Amino acid sequence: MSGMYARFLGIPDLVEAPSVAVVVDVMRAFTVAAWAFARGAEKIVLAESLDDALALKARHPDWVTLKDGPAAPGFDAVNSPGLLRSADLGGRTVVQKTTAGTVGALAVKEASLVLCASFVVAEATARLLRTRAGDGVTFVVTGEDGRADEDLACAQYIARRADEAGADAAEYLRRAAGSRAAAELAQGVREGVHPDDVALCLELDRFPFAMVATLEDALMVLRPEPGLRSSAAARSPRRR
Repeated sequence: MSGMYARFLGIPDLVEAPSVAVVVDVMRAFTVAAWAFARGAEKIVLAESLDDALALKARHPDWVTLKDGPAAPGFDAVNSPGLLRSADLGGRTVVQKTTAGTVGALAVKEASLVLCASFVVAEATARLLRTRAGDGVTFVVTGEDGRADEDLACAQYIARRADEAGADAAEYLRRAAGSRAAAELAQGVREGVHPDDVALCLELDRFPFAMVATLEDALMVLRPEPGLRSSAAARSPRRR
């Protein structure tokens, strides 16, 4: 894997489907997705729009719908790791629609391998890249049209870690902690936020699985890999 070619693009820069894509949304879509799997979710359907999410809910009343921002009719949860970490999602299907993360994943749905990532699954993602990425990876930096420093820092860290297993995360986590998204979450600028969200988004390697998205019956479906999650994933939250 040494010398892996990595490029870092915003969603607007994607002109064709890459072979291997890592879609990064640290604050908060793919931190939330990892927590959903840790709380027992079987799969996550990445919805094209809020209306599509509601339509899926209408067809599958037992599915759990989740969105950015404040609570809304028809949605069961909001896109907050702090609010989701106590949910019981055992065996459930989650439908997720967010501003950036789900959009980025859907933009590369034709890629041969799509991973969705954040700091909490960084090592597992890098490990999968070392075994399956071939000679090039496109990292999709979802926030702020590719300029979100928390997403770029995480993408750069995963790329480096795919080449150097012992890469130090401190500088990348510092950049993420100083990002505009972190400030907005901490200051309550965004709605549907828990006070622990930023800290939870900066927990390195909290979970031992990568997250792989594939097309299933015309839906983009995210699942953990390996499918059998270790019991460590569901341990009670650490306090910070």
